[in-house]
Amino acid sequence: MQGEWAGEMVGPDVWETCRELIPAGSVFAFLAEHREALFPPSMFADMYPSSNGRPSLPPQVLAATVVLQSLQGLSDFETVQELRCDLRWKAACGLGLYDTAFDPSLLTYFRRRLRHSADPMRVFTTVRKVVAATGVLKARQRRALDSTVLDDAVATQDTVTQIISAIRRVIREVPGAGEAAAEQCRAHDYTDPGKPRIAWDDERARAALVDALVTDALNLLGHLPEQNLGEKAADAVGLLALVAGQDVEPAEDSDGRDGRWRIAKRTVADRTVSTVDADARHIHKNRTRHQEGFKGHVSFEPETGLFTAVALTGGHGPGNHEAAVACDLLAGEDSGLTVLGDSAYGTGDLRMRLKAEGHTLVIKPPPLRQAVPGGFTIDDFRIDPAAGTATCPAGRTANLGQIKADGARTAQFKRLCVDCPLRGRCTTSKTGRTLNVHSRHELLSAARAQAATDPDWQDEYRRWRPPVERAIAWLVAKGNRRVPHRGVIANNLWLHHRAAALNLRRLITLGLTRTNNTWHLTPATA
Repeated sequence: MQGEWAGEMVGPDVWETCRELIPAGSVFAFLAEHREALFPPSMFADMYPSSNGRPSLPPQVLAATVVLQSLQGLSDFETVQELRCDLRWKAACGLGLYDTAFDPSLLTYFRRRLRHSADPMRVFTTVRKVVAATGVLKARQRRALDSTVLDDAVATQDTVTQIISAIRRVIREVPGAGEAAAEQCRAHDYTDPGKPRIAWDDERARAALVDALVTDALNLLGHLPEQNLGEKAADAVGLLALVAGQDVEPAEDSDGRDGRWRIAKRTVADRTVSTVDADARHIHKNRTRHQEGFKGHVSFEPETGLFTAVALTGGHGPGNHEAAVACDLLAGEDSGLTVLGDSAYGTGDLRMRLKAEGHTLVIKPPPLRQAVPGGFTIDDFRIDPAAGTATCPAGRTANLGQIKADGARTAQFKRLCVDCPLRGRCTTSKTGRTLNVHSRHELLSAARAQAATDPDWQDEYRRWRPPVERAIAWLVAKGNRRVPHRGVIANNLWLHHRAAALNLRRLITLGLTRTNNTWHLTPATA
């Protein structure tokens, strides 16, 4: 059942007796004074539906603790130590001077209740309502979009470690799997916590081990007792099937049916990098740098420095691309925004959707690839979709082919390139130029022309796009580049708490206060 504040403290009231020691204008002082108004008990009533049992710690105390924890980037243990020893934390959370706080596990239980509730992001939503009440975003119509890679909280595992770990998990979670493993698995003693004892510098020994481990995994999967599996058991079986196949291929002289395997000379696009956190992925932010983890997405108002929306997603797949997440970040916003973003948001589909919603786009178009360095690009061709033709810089016209499933069309200039004097600047293909025309070609071409020639567009982008980089720096400061939890769901909740804490700190800097039950800004006077 939900605990209520009894009005009795363990020792003197820190806020009343030590107010002068708490930095004025800090998040600590603000929470000490307005904690109950910001996080009223009724806000958490649905999380504690039962009226029976031992009363919980008042959830408003835990909510204030989570805000400070997210702001400081601390672990649960470190957070409780601050609550026990730091006067600022005691004042902010309403604890008495001699209060020893609570067990760190309470923070885990509180996050779990939030995650399973109807509104998991209620802390972020509450701060967003405060933002709306102050009116600070009125008439501020710019939204800058960006993303960053957040490192996972686990170690990246090699193929051998993943397979062994996945087999152990199946033995642990699936009823009857231990007996099946004892009969079918011969490559390794899976009760031994260490790695197999082989000559790791011997390539043949490593290849033989991989072959044997994959065989063990497949034998175990094929001999599990037939039964209905619970969630954990089903996840364990699915993970083993995944890691047993993602990094291997049939041996060099194998037809794929004799059960001989080797490490594949390629990396699958959606490779699982750890069995400890199966949601983490390899992420390439650019061609030269890659990380393992998740993607964090933000929508940011550059004048006030406030996050209007955030999201954490997996690191791979079209549904996790910046352009796919952008619409969710802007959901619920009024029309007429000026949306700023880098080339990751420059897809034709996103441009069309945002324009249809009445937004103005200041989104950098993706650069065009040139078949020949310094040569012609598609913008040097004259495309006429109505007539179904494409005319090259030399004035030669080819017909556009049939519309494909994705809406694209292709123009084949092959024969027309034979004696073309501009061929050296157009293509290196022996058979001539093939031109692929995007389904949103006209929209993308107009965006490229505007970005290259419109000084107002350029000034808007240069002035208001860079502040979102500052927002990303705030987001990952104090060790918060590395997420604290496992999985997308738990870390998405953490990211919303982090953004809520940063927004609250920013509002306090802008003069947030509460009078007559109303939130408003009172800017500091010189």
